[in-house]
Amino acid sequence: MIPFSVLDLSPIPAGGTAKDALDNSLDLARHAEALGYHRYWLAEHHNMTGIASAATAIVIGHVAAGTRTIRVGAGGIMLPNHAPLVIAEQFGTLATLFPGRVDLGLGRAPGSDMETARALRRNLAGGDSFPQDVLELIAYFAEEHGLRVRAVPGIGTKVPIWILGSSLYGAQLAAHFGLPYAFASHFAPAALDEAVDVYRQTFRPSEHLDAPHFMLAANVFAAETDAEGIRLRTSMEQAFANLRTGHPGPLPAPVDDIFAVLDPLVKMGVDQALAISATGSPSSVERDLERLVRRYRPDEVILTGQIHDPAARRRSFAIAAEAMQAIGRRSALATAAE
Repeated sequence: MIPFSVLDLSPIPAGGTAKDALDNSLDLARHAEALGYHRYWLAEHHNMTGIASAATAIVIGHVAAGTRTIRVGAGGIMLPNHAPLVIAEQFGTLATLFPGRVDLGLGRAPGSDMETARALRRNLAGGDSFPQDVLELIAYFAEEHGLRVRAVPGIGTKVPIWILGSSLYGAQLAAHFGLPYAFASHFAPAALDEAVDVYRQTFRPSEHLDAPHFMLAANVFAAETDAEGIRLRTSMEQAFANLRTGHPGPLPAPVDDIFAVLDPLVKMGVDQALAISATGSPSSVERDLERLVRRYRPDEVILTGQIHDPAARRRSFAIAAEAMQAIGRRSALATAAE
């Protein structure tokens, strides 16, 4: 069975509030736990009026406290925004409060404009210190690292670290350090094929992993019919178009005709960005997900879906769980027959 997980951006729906979004995230996490999802990750975004997970570690703690067994973590923390020691203390604290349940995915991109980046870290050093920052962070989680500065809590927690990325850089770094790798194919699939090949072919075994471990990210917009799944997807299509055109905001309500609100050329760009998606009825979603699993052979799949109505979002993830379980059963039977 391929483990399947949830990536939640804690979207603020149009007409709703940040409190609504955070309540919806906890509700969805409990739902995902009951459905057999393996991880529940939240992502760091700043200065975004449609996303409520800016204080990512706090939201992870909120979700962890309201669930019992599902792994929780960041997908991810944008490390250039922070001093590694601060992240080590935050996630060391989470791992101390919720032992054996916390993951830390790290991204290299600031994930915001330069003005916001300056507001976050104030002093932006030149050059790329991401590899050194990752190693520093790993050292803070070790049993004994020989550093004069220690993360407390943090020492000895050995929080699992993932490298996230949407380009070859992350694939190369994850392979070099022998870390698990998650590709942001849910919104930036252009380099997916090449990045997966680079990661697998250049992976160096480490104390963390003996073999490469790749997670595929995909969007899911599932409903009882193809037409309703397509309609649910229009919220994300509008949100992505708004972001690309410099007008981010709350997650729009779905529309019956996306071409009534999006120019065809804009829609084409959105479709390219959201190419790694499963949309429609249960059978359509299962077909789409199985096609992705067969093509990329991921060790794990993480599913996301910005859907305006919380009940529709819960139902979408329930359909997706059923699909992934069916795919896993068929895969297990095929393996046993070989």
